[in-house]
Amino acid sequence: MGVLIKNGTIVTAENEFKGDVYIAGGKIIAIGAKLGHRPDDEVVDATGKYVLPGGVDQHVHFSFTYNGSKVRGFETSNAAAVGGTTTLIEFVNQEKGKGLIETLEAYKASDADGIAMVDYGFHSVMTDPRDEVIEEIPKLAEAGYPTMKLFMAYKGMFFHADDDAILKALRKGKEAGVTIMVHAENADMIDVLTKQLIAEGKTEPYYHAVSRPPVVEAEATRRAIYLAELAGAPLYVVHVTCKEALEEIKQAYNRGQAVFGETCSHYLVLDTEDLARPNFEGAKYVCSPALRTAEHRQALWQAVDRKWLNAISSDHCGFDFAEQKHMGFGEGKSFADIPNGAPSLQNRLNILWTYGVCEGKISRTRLVDLFSTMPAKINGLDTKGHIDVGYDADLVVFDPEYRGIMSAQNNLEGVDYSPFEGFEQKGRPETVFLRGMKIVDNGTYVGQKGQGRFVPGKPYGAAYED
Repeated sequence: MGVLIKNGTIVTAENEFKGDVYIAGGKIIAIGAKLGHRPDDEVVDATGKYVLPGGVDQHVHFSFTYNGSKVRGFETSNAAAVGGTTTLIEFVNQEKGKGLIETLEAYKASDADGIAMVDYGFHSVMTDPRDEVIEEIPKLAEAGYPTMKLFMAYKGMFFHADDDAILKALRKGKEAGVTIMVHAENADMIDVLTKQLIAEGKTEPYYHAVSRPPVVEAEATRRAIYLAELAGAPLYVVHVTCKEALEEIKQAYNRGQAVFGETCSHYLVLDTEDLARPNFEGAKYVCSPALRTAEHRQALWQAVDRKWLNAISSDHCGFDFAEQKHMGFGEGKSFADIPNGAPSLQNRLNILWTYGVCEGKISRTRLVDLFSTMPAKINGLDTKGHIDVGYDADLVVFDPEYRGIMSAQNNLEGVDYSPFEGFEQKGRPETVFLRGMKIVDNGTYVGQKGQGRFVPGKPYGAAYED
């Protein structure tokens, strides 16, 4: 049985037009006007609605631990589906004493296969840069993991990477088309500022931002750019938050260097005032890099509209407020003890549509590029992120007339709060298909646990294109 989605406005990264989409066997079979169908096919009338490619969220955390506390896992990936995202790419930290691929394969088998409710892939995070591990980097591409991340932040943590490791990774990754990503913050600057603030008794959540000002991010971004220049390799900077780091990326790109970056949905609508909320509520907004002031938000919207940044991810990280975020509350505790991260998996598209498209900051076609198309290209997913014949039938029928309020009460992320609590929502993913299977109907998840599949990425993604 096939599915015909008729009378909708189809939106791609290039254009939008009214038409029908016919899907069968998990693929898009035909696109056109007034397509026919078989008697037993399902017909979805998308009159007055938009048909978008399923979202690709290239930055999620389902295995992250912070001071012994772990986030929610793939058992909450139905939140992505309800939010119109059909493919997730998670960062998996290499286990000490184990290889990169060994770690990824073990995690995939135990925590994702048979559990995930949307399709998925993985980025490796190198934490143990022994010579034999560096030599393994090209093999990531062969195994379907063509991206690797290194943390420049978090001094003293096992996953912190120094310049030596980053340079070696860039050089080795270039050999096989592996895209190297960096979390760009100067760990030493943060360490000095954090200790100073705590000594002064400035321990509230707001001081998390004071301990990680824009210069911390800008310096690390510039340093990573120079390391990539020396290596002759492309560079991808994740979760860019401030004007200063953005300027470093723009200047490098204008010099002809292959430097790219993303930002995240929460950096576009939240700011430092949220960290200053009373009664420890500010802990809900502790993430790294830190939230910035309104002027930086404006610069980020301009950057994604003008293609200075080429993707918007969620950086989803599901810690509870009542127990986990409160590890930073009480005598002898500080903002440095609060687990970093924001649960934002479900509302990425809702934020981009309501506060981007509806406010004239980005077009619908630009939204599709940022939400779906470029993240697929960056990660070598050549059957995802686009509406065309032969692509996976990952499709979202989006109702622009829906009105609602974002809240933890109607969220599937499995945590006890939402950073977007009380935000107005205009429009919603009404129906979502994953490889032709309906997984969301009337805004409700109707799929099955384990329906998601591992999607191997191919090397030489968009960062390697001329």
